[in-house]
Amino acid sequence: MDIINAHAHIYPDKIARKAAQAIGDFYDAIIEHDGTIDALLKESSEANISKCLVHSVATTVHQVSSINGFICDQMRKHEEFVGFMTLHPDMDASEIRDEVDKCIALGFRGVKLHPDFQRFNIDDDSATRIYDAVAGRLPILFHMGDARYDYSSVSRLVSILNDYKELQVIAAHMGAYQRWDDVCLYHKAKYSNFHFDTSSSLAFLPKEKALGIIRDFGADKFFFGTDYPMWTAKDELRRLNDLDLTETEKELILGENIKRFLNL
Repeated sequence: MDIINAHAHIYPDKIARKAAQAIGDFYDAIIEHDGTIDALLKESSEANISKCLVHSVATTVHQVSSINGFICDQMRKHEEFVGFMTLHPDMDASEIRDEVDKCIALGFRGVKLHPDFQRFNIDDDSATRIYDAVAGRLPILFHMGDARYDYSSVSRLVSILNDYKELQVIAAHMGAYQRWDDVCLYHKAKYSNFHFDTSSSLAFLPKEKALGIIRDFGADKFFFGTDYPMWTAKDELRRLNDLDLTETEKELILGENIKRFLNL
């Protein structure tokens, strides 16, 4: 069975530990890894993970080009890595389109946005410049949900899904980190152009709740993810395997769905 980690953050080694600690501080959580490339490759090998979807987030416009350059370099060095680019809603429309064109040519397979880190509402007018540029071209992986903020609420994403028929979306953290009761709102989306990943969810959700969300939307809608460096792959795999899923459902979630979605 191919296992693919559909949610992993990576950083240059010189800032990896500091970046990982900053994530821990933001979420008031103990981080399992140091955020380095070597640690991700090591744990992936130990957990029989064949590929990792890797990304990082620009919190300012001037970080966009350097982060995308770093992700591109890592894709070239490690065939295990599938890269998602970063963008920032403060970029103007021409800057966004130029960066998207460049990154598609370099082999990027999607975009990662973190509304809470980047401090924008998913349905802000400024953010729609990104959706205009990538709809029908690249999927967007959104960090979703946080009880402390409203930037990444499900209702905001559903309004965008309803406006953009061709926009493909991955809603991270089972669709709504800490706000899993809101996941039912995805049924209000007119178009079924969304998927979910399991990252930073299975450690907190009761097994029956997690299984219920998966069965409600169908196992073909879910991708396995660890949210590296936050959690260990072996623990996340164990948590998924502890759910009362069929072997077919596990195969879909662990790799087959993301392979099909990204044509890997």
